[in-house]
Amino acid sequence: MMGSAISSNASEAAEWADKVYAADYEELKEYRDDIYSDVMAYTLNEYKPAVVLSASTINGRAFVPRAAVKLETGLTADCVVLEMNRETKLLEQTRPAFGGNLMATILCENARPQMATVRPGVFAASKDNSRAKGEVIAVSVPKDILKSKMEIIGRENNETASVNLKEYDIIVSGGRGMMTGNGFELLKELADLMGGTVGCSRPVADAGLLDHSHLVGQTGTTVKPKMYIAVGISGSVQHLAGMEDADIIIAVNKDPNAPIFTVANYGIVADGFEFVPALIEKIKAGRK
Repeated sequence: MMGSAISSNASEAAEWADKVYAADYEELKEYRDDIYSDVMAYTLNEYKPAVVLSASTINGRAFVPRAAVKLETGLTADCVVLEMNRETKLLEQTRPAFGGNLMATILCENARPQMATVRPGVFAASKDNSRAKGEVIAVSVPKDILKSKMEIIGRENNETASVNLKEYDIIVSGGRGMMTGNGFELLKELADLMGGTVGCSRPVADAGLLDHSHLVGQTGTTVKPKMYIAVGISGSVQHLAGMEDADIIIAVNKDPNAPIFTVANYGIVADGFEFVPALIEKIKAGRK
């Protein structure tokens, strides 16, 4: 853990780990790629773990690969499956390859540590912390490592129509089949009625109809809502990987052979422009 005045955070993390290595410095108060990667590389070199896992967040994608380069080791990004081979002591790192058309398992045989990043939401959080010992270890790093070439001169909020899909229990997603006319206005109305938000497939985000933050899939956000409604989405491998663990999946598509139906709990073969307005009216009528 890196940051400034993080003792309470480290103690909280220690409730879920045997040991927490905490680098607590004023210079780490503001995130900067160069300092964070230097501190991470120094710490890993000092304690020499066999495996390092990290979240593939915006910051994680920036500084963790830099640390791997400094350590002269490999890193597998955006893994969806991680398994330790007890015989070979190798971490089997599986991630989508060739546009998601196949899954590749990657090994780092000759360098240490073995490093991998995982996209948030891919794995469910553990609910059992009974084995945690809760020891916090203060990491001491040389002062020259804490010198950055970057200077933060200010911050500005990015006022865009972004959304955090992970905050919603209900997501109503639209695909290519809803890109004409008022398709996404209908989906937004349905989502609002259900207390959810709107998601989308890749063609919708690429066309600029919704901000990239609404994109569900391997190149967007991996979600696990209580209910996922997919309208006009055929169900590419990339999209399915981002939503197939939802509690309930309802798919609406004109094509009875659409791949989305293979993961759906409920499948409706229908035109979304006919189904969605009918469902909206049913919900409104039930609330009168």
